[in-house]
Amino acid sequence: MRDSVDEILDQWSALRTDLDLDAMGAVGRIMRLSRFASASIKDYFAQYGMESWEFDVLATLRRSDGALTPKALAASVMIGSAALTNRVDRLVARGLVTRDAIPGNRRSFHISLTGEGRELVDRTIEGHVQNQRRLLSGLGDGDFEELERIMRALLVSLGDTR
Repeated sequence: MRDSVDEILDQWSALRTDLDLDAMGAVGRIMRLSRFASASIKDYFAQYGMESWEFDVLATLRRSDGALTPKALAASVMIGSAALTNRVDRLVARGLVTRDAIPGNRRSFHISLTGEGRELVDRTIEGHVQNQRRLLSGLGDGDFEELERIMRALLVSLGDTR
């Protein structure tokens, strides 16, 4: 069985026989899989009038008992503070999160889920998990665990640890 990356590799192999293209194939497939997954996830959340990034922020707060400091939230969703401020502003305007002062600390605050934000995460998470499972349905028995092991090893090697 061949995929679209094989054609790209065949073209490069014909032009540059001196190159070892294994990494190009693997990274190319990761990138293409990311695009397919992103598009499917975007379509799923659009059914609920939500962007993927909105779910990321809301779900992160839900997993964290509903409240985090901006620094902790930005680290968890892997974005900078300016982008986080913009996203939180938009979620506040939608009534999905609030900014609450931390008693005794004038320099910081918590970002918290509202009841509506919590309900939205709870309403969408099951379908989101099912959609992710569908995206991986082409894997055979044992492939899922192997894929998990390989991806975890790559992420750790790139410094994605906690």
